[in-house]
Amino acid sequence: MREPTGAPPPGANPYIPVPFRVSGRRRETADTVTLRLRSPSGDGLPFEPGQFMMLYVFGVGEVPVSASGAPRRAGILEHTVRAVGPVTRRLVALRRGDWVGVRGPFGRGWPLALAEGFDVLIVAGGLGLAPLRSALLQILAQRDRYRQVTVLYGARSPADLLYRLDLSRWQQRPDLELRVTVDRADERWRGQIGVVPALIAQVERHFEPARTVALVCGPEVMMRFTVRELQKRGVPDDLIYLSLERNMKCALGLCGHCQFGPAFICKDGPVMPFSRLAPFSEIREL
Repeated sequence: MREPTGAPPPGANPYIPVPFRVSGRRRETADTVTLRLRSPSGDGLPFEPGQFMMLYVFGVGEVPVSASGAPRRAGILEHTVRAVGPVTRRLVALRRGDWVGVRGPFGRGWPLALAEGFDVLIVAGGLGLAPLRSALLQILAQRDRYRQVTVLYGARSPADLLYRLDLSRWQQRPDLELRVTVDRADERWRGQIGVVPALIAQVERHFEPARTVALVCGPEVMMRFTVRELQKRGVPDDLIYLSLERNMKCALGLCGHCQFGPAFICKDGPVMPFSRLAPFSEIREL
């Protein structure tokens, strides 16, 4: 893929992608990779954990993908991508030296400043760990600002687990409680089996409900049951934050593709408190 030319500097126009070069590629699962993207200028696109970028494959199209790397690394972005459509399949197939167009960052991220001085409970299902990884990396880099930090992560099978090296490192940290579960085990799996919302009962002694900020991302059914478990234990709706995935196109709230009730996920989300989502959470097919 030839080097793009004539692109404006970052932030000059939110409709025009800025070229980034693939500087690294890590296979996560059979259909998922983490791409490391580097800005030729070194300026990068500063973002907050939970925000997303529009990644553009030249001549194919673009898709919204949450940032999954550390937010303070100058000139470097990381995005974890699963091959589910024409654009994501091309992204997953990229190699070192290829070019990607990037627009962003867009949307509202995780409320990490609000969470300072609180217990933090991170609940992730499947690919939902990707946008939560950047939040956890920042929390761990500023660990003294938070009380108890607990991470619950579930995947369909051991083969579907993301960030295995990270999971191993996090498991060894004395200042972090990590529980991992799978829906279906294989003959080598020695960990827990079951859905991730069921793990909340195992760790409820690790957090004080009234002083807990919960960060949740995963399939919608998983998030629905997670919210119910947190509510049962007294975590306030305005301290439960969800990251929603919708069919975002323009990323600026103009096209209407990602409308959710009165909100547009691309600019009012993707991270939103459940207190704002509750009136619409039981409406089917909204």
